[in-house]
Amino acid sequence: MNDTVAYKILTGEQFQQLLADKVFDGAPIDKADGYIHMSTAAQAQETLEKHFAGQDSLVLAAVDLTVLGDAVKWEVSRGDALFPHIYADLPLSAVIAHGPVAYDADGKLTFPA
Repeated sequence: MNDTVAYKILTGEQFQQLLADKVFDGAPIDKADGYIHMSTAAQAQETLEKHFAGQDSLVLAAVDLTVLGDAVKWEVSRGDALFPHIYADLPLSAVIAHGPVAYDADGKLTFPA
């Protein structure tokens, strides 16, 4: 498992707010749960399908978890898998790449370079 990079799927509006404020304090589900939900590369496709199906204008942000230090906790979640959760705001400085949610010819999520 690559435990230094995780992914956050954001709506276009959330991403624009991150750019403007230089920090993201979470989507409504994040705020309700008390942490920012993240996914590994292996988990991102299922997260997208489960929580964002049919939505347009989504952005996939790659996050350097090392920047966040102890704010990152790996916790059991969907399917008993470990997911990275951020117990703090997500600063723009931790986002190392981003791009629109896009799919390859097989319908699989493509990741920002």
